[in-house]
Amino acid sequence: MSDLNQISKGHQHPITTIIAEINSIFAEIGFVFAEGPEVETEVYNFDRLNVAKDHPSRDMQDTFWLRPEDVSVPTVLRTHTSPVQARYMESHKPPIRIIVPGKVFRNEASDATHEAQFYQFEGLYIDKDVNLGHLKGVLEYFLSRLFKGQTEIRFRPSYFPFVEPGLEVDMRIVGGEGKLVGRWIEIMGAGMVHPNVLRDSGINPEEYNGFAFGVGIDRLVMLRHGIDDIRLFYSGDLRLVNQF
Repeated sequence: MSDLNQISKGHQHPITTIIAEINSIFAEIGFVFAEGPEVETEVYNFDRLNVAKDHPSRDMQDTFWLRPEDVSVPTVLRTHTSPVQARYMESHKPPIRIIVPGKVFRNEASDATHEAQFYQFEGLYIDKDVNLGHLKGVLEYFLSRLFKGQTEIRFRPSYFPFVEPGLEVDMRIVGGEGKLVGRWIEIMGAGMVHPNVLRDSGINPEEYNGFAFGVGIDRLVMLRHGIDDIRLFYSGDLRLVNQF
């Protein structure tokens, strides 16, 4: 028994820890957890999300496609967790509040800020009379809780096929200590769900609307703990995990 007592306890990976924390924060404001397949059809990964047939994200340099001889329909390793939104809206009636954490894949070279696989989470809120003020309030609440200090956010116009209008969201921590305090940092993409996405999922856009947002979980971990290389999360080096 004495030898067993000397064995050091294991540590959760920081990505695992922050996913649990994200789930807990959003549960406080009525969001539920949802998940879906990592191997996804072209229909859910692109078509149902209003992504045009000639959109660059469909190209081989961005997407891992499965070989045609191995599948019956065009299939990819999902490039985002947004397909889960389409699947969930298809099988649930509004009001809808979900968060969708999970692994996604992009066909790109690895460096300090990019990996071919990483973790992302999406949020989706569908109801009557939803507006950008609701989005701002939800994100401020979430980011203030996650970074443990009062947080301001600002919106900048952007483009994503599945939202209109589309936004880039910047965050600034107000007060406290640390390298992030007082700095505006680009944190995520967001916007109001495109009417085509609602319609294709069986929801009447004349009656319901909503917002969606997506953020890299790896990036949140890097910002909160001052980690400067995303590749460290996937190296298997226990010296990183043991710090947590």
